[in-house]
Amino acid sequence: MAKKIVLWRHGQTDYNLQGRVQGQVDIPLNQVGIAQAAAAAEELVKLKPERIVCSDLRRAQDTGQALADICGGSVDFLVDERLRERAFGDFEGLSVKELQDRFAARYEEWRGTGECPLAGVESRGEVGSRVAECVSDHFAEVEGALVVVSHGSALTQGLVKILGLDPLAWQGLRGLDNCHWSTVIPYSRKPGWRLVSHNIGAPEVPGSALPSLA
Repeated sequence: MAKKIVLWRHGQTDYNLQGRVQGQVDIPLNQVGIAQAAAAAEELVKLKPERIVCSDLRRAQDTGQALADICGGSVDFLVDERLRERAFGDFEGLSVKELQDRFAARYEEWRGTGECPLAGVESRGEVGSRVAECVSDHFAEVEGALVVVSHGSALTQGLVKILGLDPLAWQGLRGLDNCHWSTVIPYSRKPGWRLVSHNIGAPEVPGSALPSLA
């Protein structure tokens, strides 16, 4: 079993910069995101990760690869589609203005409740379960540090589930900024995990500040 799990969000993309809903659109890192991944990798390599497991979307894979490159042959690098970002259905690729213009009622439902099945938005509960299951499976297979590279909503819902809470009922955890990470360790009492750090990042890369989707 792993001694430490690092949950790491991918670097910045143009959709992040433009305030667009990304979801499962397979958009690459932009130049800032590439620089963020490199800077974060310089910090995370100090943990001597044994395994890096990434979402199958390229922004996560490219982020994880930045760390794998400086770890050399000492780290396993795997892809697991269970770490893919939450699906946002009809909202994917749209800005806040476009959402308000095209899906006003459904957008308000989503912003008010976090859910909107009529727009094809994947349930937070389903996302949390698949991410937590993935983390648990890989946790059981390594003895050192496990680095999990995924996405903003996926990691939020997964972490809530890992901590024994219901992502549908509890929404008190702030999402990770681009290329920031959280760390959990095994713990003897329920829920079996302890959150020891949240939303930690390397020194800020110029151009990292982003517009809000709120």
